Amino acid sequence: MLIVSDVHCAFGALRRLVDRGEVVVVLGDLANLTDYRTGEGAVADVLGLDFARAVSRARAGGDLAAMRRLWAEKAGDRFDDVRREIGAAVDRQYREVTETLAGGTGYVIHGNVDRPGSLAASLPDGFDYVHGQVVEVDGVRLGFAGGGTATARRAVGEVTDEEMAAMLARLGPVDALCTHVPGAVRALRHDVVTGREERGSAPILRYIETHRPRFHFFGDVHQPKASVWRVGPTRCHNAGYFRATGRYLSFDGSMVHVGRVG
Repeated sequence: MLIVSDVHCAFGALRRLVDRGEVVVVLGDLANLTDYRTGEGAVADVLGLDFARAVSRARAGGDLAAMRRLWAEKAGDRFDDVRREIGAAVDRQYREVTETLAGGTGYVIHGNVDRPGSLAASLPDGFDYVHGQVVEVDGVRLGFAGGGTATARRAVGEVTDEEMAAMLARLGPVDALCTHVPGAVRALRHDVVTGREERGSAPILRYIETHRPRFHFFGDVHQPKASVWRVGPTRCHNAGYFRATGRYLSFDGSMVHVGRVG
């Protein structure tokens, strides 16, 4: 199987992966709110590329106050309307998901920038939305738990620690845990380009320490300090950042190899 994360509308490269005829596992963030390198995405579609790039520069500099100020100045008292317009732009992106995945087979969970209902509805025959489910592929039990860690924004793609802990308990022991976010391990959640400590999941780390799956696959952190880490016997692999790198993991149940889509 081929595992990717953080597609963020890199649909041409994803289609080339689907055309290989293997099972494709997508660990969330098919939508693209803002590419922090270029400013492209749903926010730029609604509020303009200059605004998206200004927000990106503030985020890259760790200036969260400036980010909030930019949003307040741009949206003003239209914030709810702007949020709906951005949501509609994301839904338009999911129409491309349908075309991109058509004819292939695989499994999908949502990430923090995704809209779970719209994403699930966009999947064509052959692809299943498996958030909170266990799936067996060639004798390997894969447990899936999507969503980003909860923030003050309360985005629809986020999952609280309580929800995540309950979902993982329902999964029980698996051979490979597949999530969008990493466990709360500093080397896996620290972005070396932005300098930010992203929000790793404490419930995911506790699950790994308790159930000791052979593998943990995830994404979310685009430029992590470490892409591979070990927690006890569990090998943890960041499968992203597909939009920027075309990187994917090839997994046969016992070995993991890194590849790139040209």
